[in-house]
Amino acid sequence: MSYQALYRVWRPRGFSDVVGQTHITRTLQNAIMQEKFSHAYLFSGPRGTGKTSAAKIFAKTINCERAPIKEPCNECSACLGIQDGSISDVIEIDAASNNGVEQIRDIRDKVKYAPSSVKYKVYIIDEVHMLSIGAFNALLKTLEEPPKHVLFILATTEPHKIPLTIISRCQRFDFKRISQHSMVERMELITESEKVSVTKEALEAVALSAEGGMRDALSLLDQAISYSEEQVELNDVLAVTGSVSQKKIIQIIESMYDSDVQKALQHVDDIIQNGKDPARFIFDLIYYLRDILLYKSAPANENILERAILNDVFIHLSERMKASWIQQSISKLNQCQQEIKWTNSPKVFIEIAILNITEHQQVASKTENSTILETLTRKIEQLEKELTSIKQNPPVANENGQAQTVTPKRTQSRSNKNSYKVPYERIRQVLSEASKTELKHVQSQWANFMDSLKKKSAPAHATILNSKPSAASEQALVVSFRYEIHCSLALDHRQTIELLLAEVMGKEITIIPIPEAEWQNVREDYVKNQHQQEELSGDKEPQEDPLIEEARKLVGDDLLEIHD
Repeated sequence: MSYQALYRVWRPRGFSDVVGQTHITRTLQNAIMQEKFSHAYLFSGPRGTGKTSAAKIFAKTINCERAPIKEPCNECSACLGIQDGSISDVIEIDAASNNGVEQIRDIRDKVKYAPSSVKYKVYIIDEVHMLSIGAFNALLKTLEEPPKHVLFILATTEPHKIPLTIISRCQRFDFKRISQHSMVERMELITESEKVSVTKEALEAVALSAEGGMRDALSLLDQAISYSEEQVELNDVLAVTGSVSQKKIIQIIESMYDSDVQKALQHVDDIIQNGKDPARFIFDLIYYLRDILLYKSAPANENILERAILNDVFIHLSERMKASWIQQSISKLNQCQQEIKWTNSPKVFIEIAILNITEHQQVASKTENSTILETLTRKIEQLEKELTSIKQNPPVANENGQAQTVTPKRTQSRSNKNSYKVPYERIRQVLSEASKTELKHVQSQWANFMDSLKKKSAPAHATILNSKPSAASEQALVVSFRYEIHCSLALDHRQTIELLLAEVMGKEITIIPIPEAEWQNVREDYVKNQHQQEELSGDKEPQEDPLIEEARKLVGDDLLEIHD
């Protein structure tokens, strides 16, 4: 078989070929040039990020016939021999299959022998975390004090499984995931050299699916090349990887945000029917929402995007969506991701998650609309009150002929947002329908009502304690309060108060709270208006007895009874 996979053909041969790990390659090069490299190294990081390749390049560079140099020449017998594996002094060991004490003891016994072909003997132990405890113990002493001609390079994807006694004897280098931009640049160089036509969108899709691993990216690119015809396009990559296109993800997110359940479920059905991986779809959806949220919060950090391709559609979507909705959607999708791991019906759980997200958005929209409607209603009511006030107190001309507004005695509203707003129109309506008989009936039962209220609800009783019935009609009762704050508190317990009042009085009665000071003003205004109407109609009654008038001022109409 003459064909070789791309990741094998394009395996890095020098430090400059190691993509996205400049912080490591530069350190190693400086150490080689200064001849201050260590006897043991630990390379850790995700798969496919260049750990074993860097180890092999390091072995070539220190053994190159032109050393010390920053890059291996890849021309001398030492470089060529290490590259093709013909030099026995550079030994690569797979710890996954050679993890016993015997293999490590064999290494320990052979390190004392000098290298035969090159200057340094190098042991590269891959997946070192797979060694047994006994093997680690056998390696300890040799790793701490090896001969001057021996170097150990340990590579692992799971450094947390390595004993601290081993880690402390090594210089540790952490390889990071390769950025999408770096992988695309590397693949463009490779496809150009291989004379393969691949679109930019296809390369970006490959880089997204590789999740930071260059080897995975080249393997996926190899598959896409085999799958395609003349040119590798986005759909070819999506078919190979099982991923969903960014366009489709945007359509689903917009449908959920617009509360279009039918369209969102139709998109999900199309994705599953086309053979896409459900788990991969949820994964892509979560990370795309994550990219929107992060870009929305910090637009300058474009390099932190992991799934999204920055374009006008993505920017518009990030500006339109609310951060709170994105966070809640990610939370629900994450729960769905956990659930589909243990089910044979992942589509059902995905549909439920979509419905939950859409339903939450519908509730949020209704709440927002309700709040707006309530605000508009309050403004309309305020305007109606102001209009009524103007009608009742029309502007009059002063001596200069200019319009002058008659200012009423009381203020229509308070500037303090926490103050109680008195419903003057309703109180005037109650006064026009009120009778002393109704008020006396309420007053006779008020003590019983207060006792019953105290037993049923102590908080409600406390709010209405310093109050008294002041005017009553068939259906409403005006209650004056000593303190204004108790008016607002009474409304909080209105349902409890009115239900109990209905039981005591034998009929439904609506309570209307008012502060005592305001009640006196309203009552005086009402009496004056009544007198003025009587004077205008010519039905003015005879002058009241001065004694009765004085008594009325002292005790008020509520406590005054006149007998012939």
